[in-house]
Amino acid sequence: MIPADRYYTKDHEWVKLDGTAAIVGITDHAQQALGDVTFVELPAVGKRVGAGESVAVIESVKAASDVFSPLAGTVAAVNTALSTTPEKVNEAPYDEGWICRLKDCDLEGLKNLMNAEQYGRYLQES
Repeated sequence: MIPADRYYTKDHEWVKLDGTAAIVGITDHAQQALGDVTFVELPAVGKRVGAGESVAVIESVKAASDVFSPLAGTVAAVNTALSTTPEKVNEAPYDEGWICRLKDCDLEGLKNLMNAEQYGRYLQES
């Protein structure tokens, strides 16, 4: 299932707008490809990131993988629960497994992202 209330990247991150902020995470497809998540390196609050820049690192039994920010913005909050329960990324990638919240986002970047329908087609084609 691909939630319709988000935008998606070709690298399998999602972003959900929450007022003027944006919540970032990885998709169900990405967490399945990673396997069991064992550690999440969260970004520093206050860090400024550009669209497409690494914002976090997820380590799993298979590999370590960068999480790229779908939008430019400033990290306003991180999901500290992932420090002790990184498996939330596997269990609920669209809810409790979120990575960070951005503020001061460049919403122009949304035009470079896919909606749920486009992302679904992208998954089928790749």
